[in-house]
Amino acid sequence: MQRKTLSTMLSTVVLILVAISSSEAFAHAVAEGDKGYIQEITGTHIIAFMYLGAKHMVTGYDHILFLLGVIFFLYRPKHIALYVSLFALGHSTTMLLGVYFNIGINSYIIDAIIGLSVVYKAMDNLGAFQRWFGVQPNTKLATLLFGFCHGFGLSSKIIDYDISLDGLVPNLLAFNIGVEIGQLLALGAILILMGFWRRHTHFYRQAYSANVVMMSLGFMLIGYQLTGYVVAQY
Repeated sequence: MQRKTLSTMLSTVVLILVAISSSEAFAHAVAEGDKGYIQEITGTHIIAFMYLGAKHMVTGYDHILFLLGVIFFLYRPKHIALYVSLFALGHSTTMLLGVYFNIGINSYIIDAIIGLSVVYKAMDNLGAFQRWFGVQPNTKLATLLFGFCHGFGLSSKIIDYDISLDGLVPNLLAFNIGVEIGQLLALGAILILMGFWRRHTHFYRQAYSANVVMMSLGFMLIGYQLTGYVVAQY
């Protein structure tokens, strides 16, 4: 049973690595079809922007990795709700304000910071801060602050859409609602899988390896984005 579970985990990791190793995934780019559609339309399109928001969150591997890290060792619904709400408050605030005031942050830099958030959460789950530095960061504050960073990541993608100012506010609100719907869908899937995994007798032993993998993926994201930033300068 243990060997089968470890094999399943390894297969999942391989699939994640394959998925994010493509250039489109690493760049977290706006799909050309979606970008072309948004650039052609004007006015209020609630359903379309809700769909785009949900799609962006569900396919946003970096957001999902951070969300997984946040709820990894949370068991009580009220604790899960608190941390997810802090994350949602953070990314909703900066996403809306970033687009409305056209605050542009280099996509490579903000995506590298998002990768850093994944590294931070994996290290926190491993107890590395207490073991190595003798301190424990405020996990609630960190979740909110990294939520702000994830929000700027979202806003930079929306700015890439070059959307019309006609209907901007309702479209932004619809996009944000879509993001929250996508987050709830992703959270539901994660909680179901985690529920089954936590019943396994070797969960805590495997949890260590899983968070090491998560931290490695975060470092990969940081390295790729910083490399992209340097290359883009030439």
